Amino acid sequence: MATIHFHIISAVPDLLASPISHSILQRAQDKGLVAVSIYNLHDYGIGKHKQIDDYQYGGGAGMVMMVEPLYNCIEEIRSKHSIDEVIFLTPDGKQFDQKTANTLSLSKSIILICGHYKGIDHRVRDHIVTSEISVGDFVLSGGELPAAIIVDATARLIPGVLNNETSALTDSYQDDLLAPPVYTRPEVFNDWSVPPILLSGHDAKIEHWRQEKAIENTKKNRPRLLND
Repeated sequence: MATIHFHIISAVPDLLASPISHSILQRAQDKGLVAVSIYNLHDYGIGKHKQIDDYQYGGGAGMVMMVEPLYNCIEEIRSKHSIDEVIFLTPDGKQFDQKTANTLSLSKSIILICGHYKGIDHRVRDHIVTSEISVGDFVLSGGELPAAIIVDATARLIPGVLNNETSALTDSYQDDLLAPPVYTRPEVFNDWSVPPILLSGHDAKIEHWRQEKAIENTKKNRPRLLND
């Protein structure tokens, strides 16, 4: 049984095919550590045309995803799985960050609702959704790309997903710092040299250098992390 199971509800499920079918995420699924199920919302649509959206009450531009198809899809998932979180991906949600990924990685089963069109009927948000997440202060055409981001960022924290489990612990943001610079062979290229300290073999000095560079990088690019 997978360590964590993501259930993604989408009006355009084909958008999710590539992100979850390659590289680390695919290997995680092959190992049985992560499961990803995608649900086509049109399968739960209303009437012979499988309608999933309608005009919004009160007028205004843009269609709204209907409450009934979403409710029916979520209820079917819940009837088969014990769900920890029902997350709606929306620009006005809480900003996704590494701490949120760490928290989600402790869950067993998560539903991710991908918004589309003008959004979803707010009754779903009021009565079903347990948390709302944004991946940035901008608007995308749908929640599929944010869902893929959340799955990737969370799944890589599951023990056994990465070949070296300590790798995730040294990523940017894990300790409220950005990662330091990294180098590999060759030692010299176009007269550009690797910092001598990294070739010294002195573990303590290397670690001290990396910590200093991490602080320097954070101060330059994410000073709010140091302020926090």
